[in-house]
Amino acid sequence: MQPIRTFNVSPSLPASLEPLRQLAYNLYWDWNTEIKELFRRLDRDLWEATRHNPVALLARVSQSRLQEVAADDGFLAHMERAVGELNTYLHDRSWYKHKRADRVGKECFAYFCAEFGLVDCLPIYSGGLGVLAGDHLKSASDLGLPLVAVGLLYQKGYFAQYLNAEGWQQERYPVNDFHNIPVQLERKPDGSELRVAVEYPGRMVYARVWRVQVGVVPLYLLDTNIEPNSAYDQDITDALYGGDLDTRIHQEIMLGIGGFRALEALGHKPSVYHMNEGHSGFLILEHIRVLMQRDGLSFVEARQVAQSTQIFTTHTPVSAGFDLFPPDKTIHYVGHYAGIYGLSKDDFMGLGRENAADLNSPFSMAALAMKTSSFVNGVAKLHGVVSREMFQNMWKDVPIDEVPITSVTNGVHARSCVAKSVQELYDRYLGPEWSEKSIEDPIWHKMDAIPDEELWRNHEHSRSEMVVYVRDRIVSHLKERGATLAEINHAQEALDPGVLTIGFARRFATYKRATLFLRNLERIKKILVGNKERKVQFVIAGKAHPKDIPGKALIRDIVHFTRSEGMNSVVFVPDYDIYVSRVMVAGCDIWLNTPRRPHEASGTSGMKAAMNGLPNLSILDGWWDEADYVRTGWPIGHGELYSDEDYQDNVEANAFYDLLEQEIVPLFYDRDKEGLPRKWIAKMKDAIRLNCPTFNTARMLRDYATVGYFPASDRNHVVTDNHYQAGKDLAHWKQKMLKHWGDLKVQTVDVSAPEDINVNQSISVKSLIQLGSLEPHDVQVELYKGAVDTNGKIVNADTTVMTYQGRDNNGNSLYTSEIAYAASGLQGLSLRVLPHHPHLSNPYELGSILWA
Repeated sequence: MQPIRTFNVSPSLPASLEPLRQLAYNLYWDWNTEIKELFRRLDRDLWEATRHNPVALLARVSQSRLQEVAADDGFLAHMERAVGELNTYLHDRSWYKHKRADRVGKECFAYFCAEFGLVDCLPIYSGGLGVLAGDHLKSASDLGLPLVAVGLLYQKGYFAQYLNAEGWQQERYPVNDFHNIPVQLERKPDGSELRVAVEYPGRMVYARVWRVQVGVVPLYLLDTNIEPNSAYDQDITDALYGGDLDTRIHQEIMLGIGGFRALEALGHKPSVYHMNEGHSGFLILEHIRVLMQRDGLSFVEARQVAQSTQIFTTHTPVSAGFDLFPPDKTIHYVGHYAGIYGLSKDDFMGLGRENAADLNSPFSMAALAMKTSSFVNGVAKLHGVVSREMFQNMWKDVPIDEVPITSVTNGVHARSCVAKSVQELYDRYLGPEWSEKSIEDPIWHKMDAIPDEELWRNHEHSRSEMVVYVRDRIVSHLKERGATLAEINHAQEALDPGVLTIGFARRFATYKRATLFLRNLERIKKILVGNKERKVQFVIAGKAHPKDIPGKALIRDIVHFTRSEGMNSVVFVPDYDIYVSRVMVAGCDIWLNTPRRPHEASGTSGMKAAMNGLPNLSILDGWWDEADYVRTGWPIGHGELYSDEDYQDNVEANAFYDLLEQEIVPLFYDRDKEGLPRKWIAKMKDAIRLNCPTFNTARMLRDYATVGYFPASDRNHVVTDNHYQAGKDLAHWKQKMLKHWGDLKVQTVDVSAPEDINVNQSISVKSLIQLGSLEPHDVQVELYKGAVDTNGKIVNADTTVMTYQGRDNNGNSLYTSEIAYAASGLQGLSLRVLPHHPHLSNPYELGSILWA
């Protein structure tokens, strides 16, 4: 029966417990152990049953229990401490204020992402991208950055995973009850819901806005499941990465365009827009439209102003991973912007094509974002290299190492992923600020002060807790699917709390090669159970995309292996989520990662493991390629690339087995008379000391702020001042440069040196350049020198800016310079001309370069 009216009923809290509501609706509780323990203390069983959700806990806890704790002086004192910690945190975020004292209150950084993995009870994420985005917000809050975030509030989130009797992944989609999770509706001053409207073909679609408070950072989530939207439009925000291509473009329009409008409606005036992956790229279209229609800019002026203030992060190391929309679909859904801009359809499509002249290519969200951003980055040093190779054709004639895609290596939020007992250990011996300290801070020298026995016994306790948790979780899922009593009894004996435990948990995409450890079944069985005194066991978890049948087959293969061999030393933990991850990265002994290099953009689960003291065992890909993989773990292979994948799997599987047999297992079981593996503990300490401060979102956000947010915000200030005068000037200067760039000619290059010279010998170089309609200040002339490789190309080059000396009688501009070579061997020299303007974010922003 349909209700004639609905009510949002809030928990009835005694007045003395009202602060619990404030604590529940700020996700700071997730990384503050004092607050989390307070909610667990209220009702431990209910805390677990609600997936660690304080809002649902307060809604379901009995009134008698509330009355009981309201009279409990110990509980009230605990609550008072928790509220004090929250209030202190909210008003003491000082890093940003110290760095940007003159800009406080004058700038805002908007962060857009399709998914956010923040807490277990808010399942609107699918994997690493979302968890990274969630950690981004937490550390932005820790540093006090003026950041606001935008995403979608999915009614069903991603999916809950369970396995059928054959070991195949099945999916179910529990519906999120928005009124019993830590989100709150944004409302207008009159109390009505704040809504935004977005144009879709033939209709308007409306979305209300929910807020998740992440420390001092608000995350705004759009929800279309409201009237007067049609049933189809209500489902736009139904499921993350669900549906077909039309569903995807519907979601991305709402995320980008709707998200942009939501920030405007809320009164935020971002000075920087950060697109975390290309899903939110349509915000660019709306940004340009607003600048044109509200502020009277032309299209070229509006595009320039927008570009100066937008940054883009790519997480994808393969071209197939980017969103591509066919031309007809793109024009159908967002082609009306072409009319607003005064562009032809082909020119509009060119905004999202790597090659604008290729009229048959699809519309790429990544290309759109890259072409209209002033800062583009990958998420690890190796990923930056891969990205420059992937997109070098967008910057024709630019040397690959100068393609303007840099990297900011990912990190993880330390206080979210380090186990409570481990945090307490660090707090005691390193001090309470360890989670935000840089690698240069002397605090990390104190790692040796942590007694080996205390660190090891603490880790053994975490391993035992994980074993108990994994058994309970597997048994619970077996009972749900009606498994036999024999299966349940077998699961209750799974794993041994005293055995070397290898963890593997991630998305089950085929390139991650989850079954590489099963490449040689006889050899892995020997490693697992061959030596009763030195056993090995595996804890494995992860989800495959619902449409990824090969990925699901990997899960089935692992389950079949455990069943066929009757083993309890290899387990698959169903329904991987943030909480399972935290249990595993604390309780395992080694973290395994076996991607096919270089397909792992970054990876972050291994960083979490390292922060808990786990050495990594991994292919040299993503973040691990730049870590100290000798002192803090073991590399599988040496970073080789293979053309034969089958051969590669054999080689790297054998290298994995060799490491286990010859190094890892012996080291783990090498105990002294106190029963301590001293050398293993030393490697644990190195894993913490070297990786915790380096692969930390505190470091990552400081990097983003320093090289991304602050420069882009400063550019925003420059290009928007005096009614966008500098932005207009830059846009028209670019038009002039593009029109007359073809007139440039390098007339002569005179080098005052023979073919054979000495190291550090001074060489004079003169060049006459015909600038045509351009002025000397419009260009920068550089000498480009370095070693010559076997292909006759200059590599590892450095540049010297030549000095303008005036014009000759024929109107040619004279440039001179002195250079020398610091290395011997075959060296090369070339000359190039680049556009030059003080407000360019980089010299390749126009995509123009002239080589002699």
